[in-house]
Amino acid sequence: MKLHLTTEDIYDVVVVGGGHAGTEAALAAARMGARTMLLTMNIFTIGQMSCNPAIGGLAKGQLVRELDALGGEMGLVTDDAGIQFRMLNRSKGPAVWSPRAQCDRMAYAARVRQACERQANLDLRQGMGVGLVVRNGRVRGVRTETGSEIPCRAVVLTAGTFLNGLIHIGEVQYRAGRAGEFSAQGMTECLVQLGFESGRLKTGTPPRIDGSTVDFSKTQVQPGDEAPQPFSFRHDRLEVE
Repeated sequence: MKLHLTTEDIYDVVVVGGGHAGTEAALAAARMGARTMLLTMNIFTIGQMSCNPAIGGLAKGQLVRELDALGGEMGLVTDDAGIQFRMLNRSKGPAVWSPRAQCDRMAYAARVRQACERQANLDLRQGMGVGLVVRNGRVRGVRTETGSEIPCRAVVLTAGTFLNGLIHIGEVQYRAGRAGEFSAQGMTECLVQLGFESGRLKTGTPPRIDGSTVDFSKTQVQPGDEAPQPFSFRHDRLEVE
């Protein structure tokens, strides 16, 4: 049996991965009028901040503001979910100042997911992308772990650490995208078969220490800025509770 698809059944863009890059890509495509789907392994972890709940920092803060100038969501969400804001490198010239914020991880993710759910032209779907459907040298869709195909005209891969992800703890290693979550299998192999080269990147998480073993009287408090500057150009000022 052949499935005959109408134009309305085909997405203009399918974004695979629901982290920082994926949500921005999906929102950008949808806001430009493209019929868009965001495919993520877990709807409830859309926009989740891994490990360090910080946005910005040296060089990265400038990128967030550039993204905001292009209509991105990250600056707006950071202003809403931030609990401490600091302008780094104040002792140097303004050219190297960089904004950084520490955020409430749960509030940040909830705000990003809300933006995606409310966005016109954007559908959310839970599933694992395991390969691309390519015909005559052009991408025609995304294949999921259940064997289904999502037809589309373009694909944006924003899988982060999940493609064939491995976690190493001491001499122990196991497959995971991040702690407590599955890694994505199949997409890397598909890309290699299509002629792309595959490499491996590494990110490290330092061990945590027990706060009860720290003498905080010997540490120096580093407060946030009294009048913090918003990340988003669409905000005039910030109110931090």
